[in-house]
Amino acid sequence: MAFYRQVGEVPPKRHTQFRRPDGGLYSEELVGEEGFSSDSALLYHRGVPSAIVDARPWELPDQSLTPNAPLVPRHLKLHDLFPGEEHKAVDAVTGRRLVLGNGDVRISYAVSSLPSPYYRNATGDECVYVERGTATVETTFGALTVGRGDYVVIPRTTTHRWIPTGSEPLRTYAIEANSHIAPPKRYLSRYGQFLEHAPYCERDLRAPAEPLLVEGTDVEVYVKHRGNGPGGLAGTVHVLPEHPFDVVGWDGHLYPYAFNIADYEPITGRVHQPPPVHQVFEGHNFVICNFVPRKVDYHPLAVPVPYYHSNVDSDEIMFYVDGDYEARKGSGIGKGSISVHPGGHSHGPQPGAVERSLGVEYFDELAVMVDTFRPLDLGEAGVAVDDGKYAWTWSGRGPSA
Repeated sequence: MAFYRQVGEVPPKRHTQFRRPDGGLYSEELVGEEGFSSDSALLYHRGVPSAIVDARPWELPDQSLTPNAPLVPRHLKLHDLFPGEEHKAVDAVTGRRLVLGNGDVRISYAVSSLPSPYYRNATGDECVYVERGTATVETTFGALTVGRGDYVVIPRTTTHRWIPTGSEPLRTYAIEANSHIAPPKRYLSRYGQFLEHAPYCERDLRAPAEPLLVEGTDVEVYVKHRGNGPGGLAGTVHVLPEHPFDVVGWDGHLYPYAFNIADYEPITGRVHQPPPVHQVFEGHNFVICNFVPRKVDYHPLAVPVPYYHSNVDSDEIMFYVDGDYEARKGSGIGKGSISVHPGGHSHGPQPGAVERSLGVEYFDELAVMVDTFRPLDLGEAGVAVDDGKYAWTWSGRGPSA
């Protein structure tokens, strides 16, 4: 995120002596991407950021994957995953259940009420969409107050934890990359500033505004990292002699931030616009788009719902968050649903949706879409809540008919 910020105390010159009130030196830590050839931040710690006093394995939540075979579109009902009062014993990190994944990205879902452990993802950036509820996200860089509709982008290796606030359970849709996640390059100048045609800009981003200084000893941090387990992942718990939130100041272009979907300004036209106009972020081999309430196509003969289309290069994963979905009426899809439209299979409006949409001027819908350029497999949670019927909704009959 090429947007410079300074928080807390930093010395006037990089890589020079910066002393505590007692005369000792703060520990300077450079956190940088792409072998320190891209964005970075300089953090100043009271303690030694590399110090650990113990370590043990962390058994990750089930990361196993099942191929989408035979190849069919699917409807996954996420709101069936955490029934009743189950959320009272769940946190937003260790309670994640894997819905879909491949070698580039994993999509998980959690409904939680407990604070998470301190956590660091060492495999890639995370973009967590807050479907419902509110939380404080404490990080090494400071704290973020987040709520319904927020995307929370957390750079790789950032130590953080999720603390639900309020009475409503926290519903989080976690997109974990094996790469970095950033705004689309076409929205940025060559120096990284948002361009005038971009649907959001720097003013819409919320980042930590002050240090979060916490005292503590023998603090456990759960680390997800590369390994030989399912999905090429493994977990370790590091025990730190001092609290990881000991940063008195930092500056740079790399830090966690939040962006609310309500601040996204949709791009519309006289005729139906293709999916890339809805893009909000990108990672390696995948993009993230959002569909927000908007005025729709205003040509006098416009067809507002999408045309039938075949994603020849990608799988399309749509998470239906809120509103009314004109193209999906009659399919059983509603709030909390995911539709899986795999590459190699054409998809589009349900029967009757085209005629019903004619003359409609406004769509009241809210959805988060992930398009991947390698096929996605089903996680254990995806298998558990597949309705088994969606593939046949266009024809009106299935293999048993």
